[in-house]
Amino acid sequence: GPMVYGIAFCPLSKKDILKTLGFADSKQLTEEKRDQIFDEMNQKDYATEALGWAVEAISPNTISMSMLRRTKCSLNEVSMNSAIGLIHAAIEAGVNIAEVYVDTVGPPEKYQAKLKDIFPKFKITVAKKADSTYPIVSAASIAAKVTRDHALKVWQFRERPNEEENSFGSGYPGDPTTKKFLGEVDLVFGFPRLVRFSWSTAANALDKKAYDMEFDDADDGKEGQSKATYGSEKLSKYFSASKNESRKRHEYFRERYLEHVVDF
Repeated sequence: GPMVYGIAFCPLSKKDILKTLGFADSKQLTEEKRDQIFDEMNQKDYATEALGWAVEAISPNTISMSMLRRTKCSLNEVSMNSAIGLIHAAIEAGVNIAEVYVDTVGPPEKYQAKLKDIFPKFKITVAKKADSTYPIVSAASIAAKVTRDHALKVWQFRERPNEEENSFGSGYPGDPTTKKFLGEVDLVFGFPRLVRFSWSTAANALDKKAYDMEFDDADDGKEGQSKATYGSEKLSKYFSASKNESRKRHEYFRERYLEHVVDF
């Protein structure tokens, strides 16, 4: 399914409200509890006056293309770029940022240094399991998780219009429903767009069941021909100028006896 990244923000003077809402690591909360907290975030006056949030949903198709293209982009890099984009979006929306707390992907020190280079004026903290340690990160995590859950509930299959609702389970490899879904591999096309082809579980299923395919790569060059010249023939090579009479002038000019004049 999609990857959803979230950001949450509130005034430093009102951060105690976050504890009142009962924020915790979204993955440790039941779906019902996440929905309850999310509703309070958006409906309770004391919450809406102090707390804002936003999310970015990245489709499975985009993730697969990023990770499998010639110049690969890792999932960590996708995550970092999303976080940076969300911070920029908050700034553009007029949020006066002083402190930033981020749940890390990869080594937290490296991630924190990268963010500090981009946002030198902010106090930045990148930590493992930050959504369990910092309530504001938990708020962002809940917004992202609830959004993703809803996206999966309303997912429309282009490739399988008659697919049963939630026939794919939770998406975790240990889920029997997910295992069954991944076992239904199309021998040519593999999986619908819901599945990330870059996911090792999906890749292994394709290796075992799908047809092997080979694609010609123009960058490989041809024997006796360099990469620089292969495929670079001029289009004009395949055409030649007519040797017959010159092209007739348009009827408009002929009826009015209009001619090209060079000398007066």
